[in-house]
Amino acid sequence: MKITQNTAVTLRMKVTDSQGLVYDDGKNPVAYLHGDYDNLFPKLEAALEGQEAGFQTTLELATEDTFGERDEALVTTMPKADFPPGIKVGGQIQRIGPDGEPRYYFVTKIKGPTVLLDGNHPLCGKTLRFALNVVSVREASAEEIAHQHVHGEHGHQH
Repeated sequence: MKITQNTAVTLRMKVTDSQGLVYDDGKNPVAYLHGDYDNLFPKLEAALEGQEAGFQTTLELATEDTFGERDEALVTTMPKADFPPGIKVGGQIQRIGPDGEPRYYFVTKIKGPTVLLDGNHPLCGKTLRFALNVVSVREASAEEIAHQHVHGEHGHQH
């Protein structure tokens, strides 16, 4: 079966940066619903369109095609006294961003009475290389299409 709109695709995806640092070794398969659902970066979906199980390719995507450039306006601090208990460096909290919308912030440092937060994705500002290997392709169920993501093995379970 070919990868087209509303197919459930399982693939292995190794992700590295331009220096070869591995962010995901691709050993664990991931499943996504192919089509107009924003489940993968558009250039990855375009490369997979029309392909079948067994297809392999490697693509390098520029910053603007992945997580974008780093935005220093998303780096902020908060008083440790206002900080939720139990969250440590590397954890995440949700706060209102500079645009007035909720956003997740990574806790990057706790120093004295101040907590440093970063709302940028950890991979923003990086050119990324994706080694893709299509494991399987099947028709998506009506429920998966309605929910806009894959269910079941290697996918989302309700």
